[in-house]
Amino acid sequence: MTRTILALTGADRVDFLQDLVTNDITRPERLTYAALLTPQGKYLADFFVAHDGERLLIDVDADLADSLSARLSMYRLRRKVGIEATELGITRGTGPAPEGARADPRHPDLGWRAYGAGSGDDGTDWDALRVALCVPEAGIELVPNDSYILEMGFERLNGVDFRKGCYVGQEVTARMKHKTELKKGLMTVAVDGEVPVGTEITANGRIVGTLYTQSGGRALAWLRLDRAGPDMEAGGARVALG
Repeated sequence: MTRTILALTGADRVDFLQDLVTNDITRPERLTYAALLTPQGKYLADFFVAHDGERLLIDVDADLADSLSARLSMYRLRRKVGIEATELGITRGTGPAPEGARADPRHPDLGWRAYGAGSGDDGTDWDALRVALCVPEAGIELVPNDSYILEMGFERLNGVDFRKGCYVGQEVTARMKHKTELKKGLMTVAVDGEVPVGTEITANGRIVGTLYTQSGGRALAWLRLDRAGPDMEAGGARVALG
């Protein structure tokens, strides 16, 4: 786990971020999971937002931190907002939570996250847990400028609020929610064998999807739902629904 904690400061910090991201970040008592999208509704970055006194902390994958900071700066205009990287670390776990830790909002079984001087975790097998709960991760299942958050389960993971009003990419996301039936999505599948992350899944000569994180005979897979079924394989490994 390599994360960067960005800090938003200034009088407009809450209203500024609220106008941009997929979830309601105005409640200081909770950790919030959200994403920033392109105007076309495609994923750019996902992150956790924590209120910390006179600043907002944004807990984001380190590989996405610079691009997220740049995108936020682009939207800042005349708003009274400062954006900077911090030296804060993150600890996480699924056992007893230390003082000051905050519950992971995506699922109760994902435990807690805490911000401070140290970093690390309690030895939880996070890949196995993500596969079991069908939780995507940045840089693996979540691909900037390609993924759509509803196909990746953000509604189920409490990462999008359809009542909060406008945000970047809101129109496309709302249309996918209310006017169409999703034909593609992330699922947990059974896999007999082990292949590289990103291996194409096929069935009867047709592309069905892509196989991602694998653990203990199960895996996360992005599938074309109308093509998924028996006789799927990925690089010689058999893939099955369920």
